[in-house]
Amino acid sequence: MGKSLLKMAGGLTILTLVACGEKEKPYVERPANELYLQGYEELLKNDYKDAAESFDEVERQHPYSEWATRGQLMSAYANYLNGDYDKGIATLDAFIQLHPGYKHIDYAYYLKSLCYYDRILAVTRDQKNTLEALNALSTVVKKFPGTKYGKDAQLKMDLVYDHLAGKEMTVGRYYMKQGRYLAAINRFQTVIDAYQRTTHVPEALHRLIECYLAIGLKKEAQIVAAVLGHNFPGSEWYADSYMLLKGEDLRPEWIKMEEGSWVERLMNVRMY
Repeated sequence: MGKSLLKMAGGLTILTLVACGEKEKPYVERPANELYLQGYEELLKNDYKDAAESFDEVERQHPYSEWATRGQLMSAYANYLNGDYDKGIATLDAFIQLHPGYKHIDYAYYLKSLCYYDRILAVTRDQKNTLEALNALSTVVKKFPGTKYGKDAQLKMDLVYDHLAGKEMTVGRYYMKQGRYLAAINRFQTVIDAYQRTTHVPEALHRLIECYLAIGLKKEAQIVAAVLGHNFPGSEWYADSYMLLKGEDLRPEWIKMEEGSWVERLMNVRMY
């Protein structure tokens, strides 16, 4: 019994020490501008976590001041720089709801879109973050067209679309390698239909031609080749498709004559 009591006492002592160690910093009221300046200085020193806490303290101590409004936006920016995207998004959602008419509300929406955009994963991974980034960027473009944030968001949207198209191409090539041509056709057709402004369209058309030829649909392959030739007449993919269908290489002679030309290498690895 005595040993049990000693163990309990020891455990309580440890819990007490841990609790003491986890106590929050003592509350010391300071002027709003002083707290804001501290956060700004920490931001310049790349102490993003401390900066976010300092900006949060502005709102905590002076919730109805102009400094608090600025501090909330700066806190989100510090969290963004620190890679704490979830915190940044949560702060910005609250900011947008509380201050819809703020003079820099366009930046709040833009910063939120960056929080999604910067955590887009590799093209071979799940695309949930990519779709969230696309939605956030689209909101900026619609709400603030013609602004510097709207223009940059549009550029990033184009990159996101290219990213999504790249995902479809990766899966389509995999299906081709497995001989699952109908599944591959669906993927390449998605690129052509949904991502027409991306850099992947010429290859997608060429891959369609390869798939159609592989399953004996030469007429369909010729139709796709005509589309490829009309829209991308100078494309390497059109030259390669023409060689597949006509047996004639459209590339300049100086390229054909190169030792181990890239034309030959491409033909050897077409089905990667």
